[in-house]
Amino acid sequence: MNFRSILYPGEEGGARAEEAPSFFADLNLDQIVAAVTAGKADYDLKPFFHAPLATVEAIRYRHEVMRDLERDEILACVTRFAGRMRRMREALERSGKIYHRQQKLWWFLDAVTVYCEAVEALLDELDAGEPRSRGMQGFRAWLAEYAAGESFAVLTREGREIKARLAEIEYGLLIRDGSVTVRKYEGEIDYSVAVEATFEKFAQGEGKDYRVRFPEPIEMNHVEAAVVDFVARLYPELFAELARFCAEHAGFLDVTVGAFDREVQFYVSYLDYIRPLAAAGLEFCYPRLAVTDKEILSRDGFDLALARKLTEAGRMVVCNDFALDGRERIIIVSGPNQGGKTTFARMFGQIHYLANLGCKVPGREARLVLFDQLFTHFEREEKIENLRSKFEDDLTRVHEILERATPRSLIVMNESFSTTALKDAIFIGRAVMRRIIARDVICLFVTFVEELARLSDTTVSMVSTIVPGDPASRTYKIVRLPADGRAYAMAIAEKYRLTYEALKARVRA
Repeated sequence: MNFRSILYPGEEGGARAEEAPSFFADLNLDQIVAAVTAGKADYDLKPFFHAPLATVEAIRYRHEVMRDLERDEILACVTRFAGRMRRMREALERSGKIYHRQQKLWWFLDAVTVYCEAVEALLDELDAGEPRSRGMQGFRAWLAEYAAGESFAVLTREGREIKARLAEIEYGLLIRDGSVTVRKYEGEIDYSVAVEATFEKFAQGEGKDYRVRFPEPIEMNHVEAAVVDFVARLYPELFAELARFCAEHAGFLDVTVGAFDREVQFYVSYLDYIRPLAAAGLEFCYPRLAVTDKEILSRDGFDLALARKLTEAGRMVVCNDFALDGRERIIIVSGPNQGGKTTFARMFGQIHYLANLGCKVPGREARLVLFDQLFTHFEREEKIENLRSKFEDDLTRVHEILERATPRSLIVMNESFSTTALKDAIFIGRAVMRRIIARDVICLFVTFVEELARLSDTTVSMVSTIVPGDPASRTYKIVRLPADGRAYAMAIAEKYRLTYEALKARVRA
């Protein structure tokens, strides 16, 4: 049976990207991926998180596998398999570092037998777990065929036979006058048994062990190595068979088994990351994705990177919604500073990106688009080396985005043109918005230029809100409201008694 990958269905391309996309830092995705892959360096998982999928079918494929791995019985057998494969890699690593030939061959043999055990146990446990996804069922069917094959049968049988025969070797050491003689065991009495039996009657319970245990070195010392060499000369046929076995099976690790061991950790590591957040009461869902339909929706979404920090600190996470219906394409976010607008923009980008990876996303419900490219335009510090002002650099970056964006792209802009005068920001903002509208691109734009929310019927206004009666306090809720900065200005004026009525009353006094 032909099985390709637990990450990609059929002939779907297995894209890898060693470098993170340019927008990762803007959306805090670099923090998320670093935390997800922490402790998993052996698997080199980051390239998988750097490459979103190209089709809805591939995303459904990953959803199915991830749902399987949310079941305890499937996750447990994959976890045990990963542990055995880790032992195999450790044995191979030891074999590669050791110089003594017989010890090198022994560690290689140990790696082979652990590998065979891992394959057989995984097959048995998958059969018992009855996976439901196409990916896990396909791999189980392939694994059954592989395990029943002649090459695996020979590898398993010969490896275990040789290891068992090596374990049965008995030999004696005769130490006399600074010399050591190695010979076959000739039935000599084992006096250690007799000594233990004699002193057993004096034992009065378990005594405290005061011995200091030192770590066992990987490499044998020269005396041990010499003894093993003499033992090999006493049993030349068996050690010759060990050498032949290791040479013939140098490439014993099947490519598909090795790929599964690595790729399945994409799911396991992400589920491990979101599990404590779910335990804290935050919701995650499998999003619906469309290619042409641009009506999007997210209920109770949140910034995943921020939620991790807040949850670990025992603080509350504020969730938000967004939606675009009909001809709506652009969300304009405005409101007071420090009100959660940038966090909302990051959430918007994170949820879409994670959805395009085939992952569960923050929120209880999500309907999103399959984008071809994701662009971000966040504030940057001025760079002296490019000899451009900050404003000129903003314009250059926006121009590059608009040149590359297609109707299937996604744009997230945050406080663009905030360093220029209001009149210029309105003029440039309108020009940029018209280009985005003409391309029919979905966009979220955080801006202080509220006039942009009234530019077209394709734009939607969302506003960060304040605590009623206390304009200095933020709710961090971003709600769908007409952009009207006067409401916030009035709240400030009322708090400091600067309204027209308050001033008149103070003048009379």
